[in-house]
Order: sequence, then C-alpha cells, then structure tokens
Amino acid sequence: MSSDAPIWPALDMLVDVPALIDAYYTQTPDPDEPGQRVSFGTSGHRGSSLSRSFNEAHILAVTQAVCDVRRECGVTGPLFLGMDTHALSRPALDTALEVLVANGVAAYVQTGFGFTPTPAVSRAILAWNREHEAQADGIVVTPSHNPPADGGFKYNPPTGGPADADATRRIATRANELLRAKNADVRRYAKGDARRASLVREYDFMGEYIRELALVVDMPRIAASGLRLGADPLGGASLAYWEPIAARYGLDLTVTNSALDPTFRFIPLDYDGAIRMDCSSPKAMAGLLAYKDSFDLAFACDPDADRHGIVTAQGLMNPNQYLAVAARHLLASRSGWPACAAVGKTVVTSAMLERVARSAGRNAIEVPVGFKWFVPFLLEGACGMGCEESAGASFLRFDGVPWTTDKDGLIMCLLAAEIMAATGKSPAELYADMALELGPVAYGRLDMPLSDALRRLFAEGPQALAQRMPGNLAGEPVARVLTKAPGNDAPIGGLKGLMQNAWFAVRPSGTEPVCKVYTESFVDESHRRALQDALVEALASLAASL
Repeated sequence: MSSDAPIWPALDMLVDVPALIDAYYTQTPDPDEPGQRVSFGTSGHRGSSLSRSFNEAHILAVTQAVCDVRRECGVTGPLFLGMDTHALSRPALDTALEVLVANGVAAYVQTGFGFTPTPAVSRAILAWNREHEAQADGIVVTPSHNPPADGGFKYNPPTGGPADADATRRIATRANELLRAKNADVRRYAKGDARRASLVREYDFMGEYIRELALVVDMPRIAASGLRLGADPLGGASLAYWEPIAARYGLDLTVTNSALDPTFRFIPLDYDGAIRMDCSSPKAMAGLLAYKDSFDLAFACDPDADRHGIVTAQGLMNPNQYLAVAARHLLASRSGWPACAAVGKTVVTSAMLERVARSAGRNAIEVPVGFKWFVPFLLEGACGMGCEESAGASFLRFDGVPWTTDKDGLIMCLLAAEIMAATGKSPAELYADMALELGPVAYGRLDMPLSDALRRLFAEGPQALAQRMPGNLAGEPVARVLTKAPGNDAPIGGLKGLMQNAWFAVRPSGTEPVCKVYTESFVDESHRRALQDALVEALASLAASL
C-alpha cells in the first residue's frame, strides 16, 4: 500500500456520540481545575464534554458573560448565531439560545436551524451594521478542525471578526465567576424550547452569502472558463453551500463527499492517528487527493469553513505557497482596492508574502498569530488581505469594502478557480514560477509535545526566553529576536528569530497542548531541517536546565 493512501479510522476509534452528548448535560466542571475553566485561546473556548471542559455549565456561563459584556459595550442589535457539524455544536447552540432569550437578545439563526459557516456569520454582522444604528454581533459554535469529541464557542463583536484580547479576557473572567457561583446568576429561558421564542428569528445566512459572492470573487469568469471543479466539505457546514453556489453561477462543480456524520468516520487519520478535519493536512486530505486527476482543480474547507485546502494536479498545496499566489493575483487584479492596501500576514507566515508585497509596490503588515489582529486593518482598508499560515485568510470585495473580518475558506477556494481561469495555470504552477522569480524558500512547522518543562520555560515570559536562546543556530548567527509583532507592536506570545538566510519562531499553541516550532530557510530544505533540528535541541536543553 502506498504511504499516501488514506488510512481510515477503525470503528473502535469513533466517538460515542450519545455518550458525548450525555456528558455535556450530566458532567459538571470543577472551576478549581485549570483545564475545566472557560479559557479563550486564539479562536474561542474549546474542550470536550468527556473531559469536563465543554459542558452545559460552560455554555450557560460563557453565553451569560457575552450578554453582560455586550450590554456594557452598548451592543443593542441582534446576535447572529451559527454552528458547525460537530456533535456538541447543536446542544451548545440550544443552551446559548436559552440564555440569549432570557437576556432579551434577538438571536438570528439559519433558516431551519441548519449549519452555518463562520464566514457567513461574519458577513451577516458586517452587512447588518452597515445599515443599522443598533449594532449586531455574533457567536459561532465550533471547534474548527478539532477532533469529533470537541466543542467550541467563539464570540464575534460588531467588528465582525474574532473578539480581541480585552473582550475575550472580560468574557472568560465573567464566565469563570459564574461557574464558581454554580451559575446562580445566569438568566435562563424557563418556558420550554427556546427555539420557539419570539426573540429567535430565522435568517437565510446561506442565501445572502451566496447572492453576494460575485462582489468578492469573479464568478462569471470561473463559469466561462469551464473548469472542472471538485469540492469536499469534509463533513462540515459548507456542505449545503457548494451545490447552490454551482447552480447560481453556472459552475461545473462536483461535491466529492456529501457525508454528514458527527463521528467524521469518512476522514482519513491525520499524522498522529487522530481524526482531525484539517484541510491543510495531506493525511486528512487523502480522500480528496485521490480525486486530484478527476478535476482541473479541487478544494476543501474545514467544518466551520474558515480554512481552505487547494488540490492541483501536483497534489495538496502548502498553505503558505497558495497564500502567496493569491496575494499576487489580488494585488494585480483588484483595482477598486485602496492604493495603499497592504498584505497582512502573521509573524509565522512565509516571508514569500513580503516578497510578493514588495514586488507589487505594497507593504506587508506582520501581526501575532490569530485572525483577530487583522480586523482593524481590513475594516480600514489598510490590508487588502489577511493571511494565516494555517490556511486561513480573507480579503476585501472588489470595491474595497470588507467582505468578512473572519477567515473565509469558501472564497479562498473559489479564488483559486478564478486564478486558474484568469491565467490558464494552476496555483501550484504559478507558485513554481514565482519561486524562480522572487527566490526560493523552504518552510516547515513542527508540533512538539508541550511538556511540563517546556511549560515552565514559556511561563518565564518571552523576554526571558529570548535572553536564554543561543546566539547561533545551525552555524549562523541570530541577528535579532522579536517578542512583539512589527505591524502592531502586540506581543507574539512566543518569539521570532531573524537570520540572514532564515527565520524561526516558537510559541505554545492557544488550542492544543503543543509547542509550535516554525522554520523557514531562504537556501533550501536541507538548511531548514538543520535549523529546525538545532532549534528543537536548544529548546529541549533550555527546558531541561530549569
């Protein structure tokens, strides 16, 4: 069997959905246990009911906290509420509705209580707020691409994007106060099914999103090209979107997998043997990769459709490479954007984005990890596009108006088709041309288990860690170490080292118990691997010395 062949999960690996939902309602978290408190990482609170980190008590508390914070901030419009296809999402949405209704908040949900991609919620918030004085906000119930047993809950304020650090701190602090008081101060609808309450209103997220797609992607050009397109929703919230998109805009598009099952048994095992709906992982995408010769272009989104995976005849594109191709195309083709619109990138996204920006006479704005940092730049038009190395991005409409201020996997997939229709080349072929023109880069990311020793090392703080780092790695001096992002002077949450022929970064994950190690060489892959090995060895040595 080829090493690239999909490895499917065994039956005994699948999550027990009834047990998972039962635990959501019956297991009570202990707020004295750090792992059972409400904690907002880079994208909201995540956990599992089986580990008492995502239970009804959490959602009661965090929704009440959202109501309290939005009231303090003067947010009086409706709240747009979406959910993905994880098993815990629907129970959590029902719990959230009970609290929202009891607090007098009008909650807009997908018509028929269907699933809603994250970008559809962000688009709805922005569209409402352009036309109404009473500002709206939103909640998306999703753990993104995390395994089937997980649940997630994130808040999007009136800016439409992920809440900033101050808002998430206030929400988490208030939610944990409520948890410690056994949710005694949580207001909860007590008249039966909150879905039937007059404050709960059905809204056609899908119809409005699809109707306006041509404002942000050149849909007529894709249709005229006749490209054969394949789309894999990976069992997520975009499943209901692809066929209506194809029908409305006349695309030759086939949904390769229409399965909808909260065990996600149809997703091949990831690199670590887990079921993870990660559209940037070659292992998890092995199912779609088997179709790569059946289409001119294929693509996938994760369960809440805020990430993208692009498959060409050459295979699954590295997210950094596709983002570079997308940025170059957008800067060249969007004449309605502000002339100064920059490319936004996180500190751990490929330096190729900086080269692309420079070649177009634009700047690159570098921010910490987390799409929330792009929100003000997108709203102001200072960034035409925001890019994350983990296959997340969004960009302005043709007229320079924000489309979403959260990641949008659907438009990134469709943009790949627009690029191919415009150039006659796949994004992979265009990247190969770009590397010859702008110079090579070799990029990699390694997830190290976050041991207790590594936790203690990061607990000392970025500055202390920076001072402990060796001044030379893989035979090359470290010229500069950053602990704040150059684009907005915000803390990185780790550090980034700059070298003449490379850069590296280390940071603890905000959602998983791992330390993320990033390396990029401007020489070749061999040089990058040597740098990565030296960096891992240095981190292990520092951790052992504590």
